Amino acid sequence: MEERENKYTALWLVMKRECRRLVSRPLYLFCMVIAPLFCYIFFTTLMEAGLPTDLPVGTVDLDNSATSRQLLRNLDAFSQTGIVANYNSVSEARSAMQKGEIYGFFYIPTGLSSKAQSQRQPKLSFYTNNSYLIAGSLLFKDMKMMGELASGAASRSVLYAKGATEEQAMAFLQPIVIDTHPINNPWLNYSVYLCNTLVPGVLMLMIFMITVYSIGVEIKDRTAREWLRMGHNSIYISLAGKLLPHTVIFFIMGIFYNVYLYGYLHFPCNSGIIPMILATLLLVLASQCCGVIMIGTFPSLRLGLSFASLWGVISFSISGFSFPVMAMHPVLQGLSNLFPLRHYFLIYVDQALNGYSMAYSWSNYMALLIFMMLPFTVIHRLKEALIYYKYMP
Repeated sequence: MEERENKYTALWLVMKRECRRLVSRPLYLFCMVIAPLFCYIFFTTLMEAGLPTDLPVGTVDLDNSATSRQLLRNLDAFSQTGIVANYNSVSEARSAMQKGEIYGFFYIPTGLSSKAQSQRQPKLSFYTNNSYLIAGSLLFKDMKMMGELASGAASRSVLYAKGATEEQAMAFLQPIVIDTHPINNPWLNYSVYLCNTLVPGVLMLMIFMITVYSIGVEIKDRTAREWLRMGHNSIYISLAGKLLPHTVIFFIMGIFYNVYLYGYLHFPCNSGIIPMILATLLLVLASQCCGVIMIGTFPSLRLGLSFASLWGVISFSISGFSFPVMAMHPVLQGLSNLFPLRHYFLIYVDQALNGYSMAYSWSNYMALLIFMMLPFTVIHRLKEALIYYKYMP
C-alpha cells in the first residue's frame, strides 16, 4: 500500500515538474495552443463559401454576335467563373494566362453564329491553366458545360425550325435525364472535405513534435537523470507524468475543434459528436505514443524531430482524404495503415459522414489502440538513452 502511494506521489511530482516546464518555455504555448488555433481558423476561413467563387477568366470573342455575347453572359453567370477581360487574340489571352492574370480563357471563333444556323459545326475552344489544380478543374467544368449547352441550344433551334415540338426536341437532345444526389455533402463544400482531416492532422503533427521535443530536450540539457530519479527510476512513471499534462492540453484542443467544426460551423456529424470526441482522444494518445517511438528509435533531438516532421507530413498525403488509398500502389495501401491519421479519417467517414454505429469502425479503433502499445517495444532503449546517451550538437 505504501509502495503504491509512493508511486502516485512520484507521478504527481513528475507532473508538477512538467507543468512548470510547460509554462517556462513559450515554445510549448505556441506549439500546443497558438499554432493549432491559428490553423483551425486559417483552414476553415480559407474557403468560407465552400468553393472558390468568381475565378478570373478571359474571353476571345472574334464572332462578336448576339449569340456569342449571350454565351459569355451565361458563362459569367456561373458562380465559380468571373469574366474579367476580353482579348483581341489568342496570343494575348495566352500571355495573360502565363502571367497569372487569369486562370483560363474561352475562345469563340469568327462565324460561330452563321455556321450554327447553317449546321456547319462551328468549334468552341477553351483553355485552362491546370498548374492550379482546383482553379483549373473548376473552370474546365464550367467551360465544358457552357460548350455543351451551346451545342444543345443550336441543335434545339434547328429542331424547332424543322417543326419539332419542345418535348420532341428535348427527348432527342437529352434522351436520358440524370438525377444527381451527392450524399453526405450535398453542398459539395470543399471545406467539409478538407478541414475534417487537415485540422486533426495539424494537431497530430504538433503532438509528434512536442512529444519528441519534450523528451529529447531532457537528453540535450542533461536533465534526464533528474527526471528519472523523480519518477523513482521508473521509465513508466516518468513518461506518464511527463505526457499526461500534454494529453490534457491536446485533448482540450481536440474538443475545441470538434465543437468548432460540428457545433459552430455545422459540418455533417450524423452519429453525434461523442464518437468523434472519442476518436480524437484516441488520436491524441496514439500520436503521443508514436512520438515516444520516434525519440526511442532515434534518441537524438535533431533526428527525432526530423523523423516526427517527416512522418507527420507524409500522413496528409497517405491518409486518403485528397487521393483515394484504393487507387494507390498496393505497397502504399499497406503502408497507409502505419499512420494514425489514416484510421482517424476512416472513423470520421463512418461516424460523421455516413452515420454508422461505432461497431462498424472497430478495426480502426483497434488500430489506434495498437499504436498505444508500440512504445513498449522501445521503452528500455529509451531508458538507456536517458541514462547513458551524451548529446552531440
